[in-house]
Order: sequence, then C-alpha cells, then structure tokens
Amino acid sequence: MKSADVFDISQFDAYREDNRREVKKANGGLPLSLWDTYSAFANCYGGVIILGVKEEKDGSWRTTGLRNASKLCREFWNAINDRKKVSLNLLSEEDVQIYTVGEDDDVVMVINVPIAKREQKPVYVNDDIFGGTFRRNYEGDYHCTRLQVKTMLRDQTEKTMDMEVLDEALFISIFHYF
Repeated sequence: MKSADVFDISQFDAYREDNRREVKKANGGLPLSLWDTYSAFANCYGGVIILGVKEEKDGSWRTTGLRNASKLCREFWNAINDRKKVSLNLLSEEDVQIYTVGEDDDVVMVINVPIAKREQKPVYVNDDIFGGTFRRNYEGDYHCTRLQVKTMLRDQTEKTMDMEVLDEALFISIFHYF
C-alpha cells in the first residue's frame, strides 16, 4: 500500500488512528513519542505521522495547528539526520509536507514513513538498539523484544536462513519421489 493510499489531505475528516496513521499535537515542539512512532512504522508497514492534530475521545481528529512550522520542520530534519537520535533516515524531502487544514487554516505537518527494507532493519531511536526498537500494533507503538530485534538483525543478511535449501530435506524429497 502506497502512502497516498494511507493519507490524502482531502479525506482528513474521515480518518482515524490505526496501524498506519498517527496524530500528535506538537504544540510545544517535536513530541518525544514521534521517534517511537517513526521506528514502529519503519519496522512494520510504514505509515503517516501528522503533527498539529489532536485525537478526540471519540477517535475523530481536531487540528491544533503548528506555531512555527518552518522551525519545526528544520528541527525535524536535524533530528532525523542525527544518528544518536534515529539509526536511519528513510525519508526524502517529498516525504514531509506542510498543509493548511480546517476552518481556522491550521498548519499541519504530514510525515510519510516508508517501510524499511529487510537489510535496513531494525530502525531504532536514542542510539539504543534493544531499548529503542519499536513495532506498531493497531494504534500503539510497542518496544520490540530482544528476540524480535535479533531476528531483524539476522534477517539483514543477503541470504537469510529460510532461503537455504537443506541438503537432507532435498535428498529425502527426491528419495520419496521415486
């Protein structure tokens, strides 16, 4: 599923948070939880983070706007390119867009996070591979277990274990065929 299928600004009022969409107010700057969500989306299915939006109790979204979108955008790019903050920047400039939304012309920032390739995972935060690797389930970002992180590390190789043909299994299959 492409990011355009996950978020279209013209459909803003119809959306709710799920495993591919997350909203954050960002009134006081970049929220700390932004990076956990970035990691979770990158390690799972990809997704869209929208800053300048609050989720109401009924699940609907209300824009809160961003006070200084250009400053926030600059802070975002500085942080995502800092390896002590995020292990890997998967984004290009086209992945971050600023929109004006709603009756009050509130400014929101939309960040399209692609899924990381197998050899790029795990994507983690705060220079902590075991404590800073997240996954996405429904509306939440959850820490990966040590086993999940080790599995991603194992699967980084060009030839993973599940790509290998076992000689004995092949021999048995051929033997049973005849």
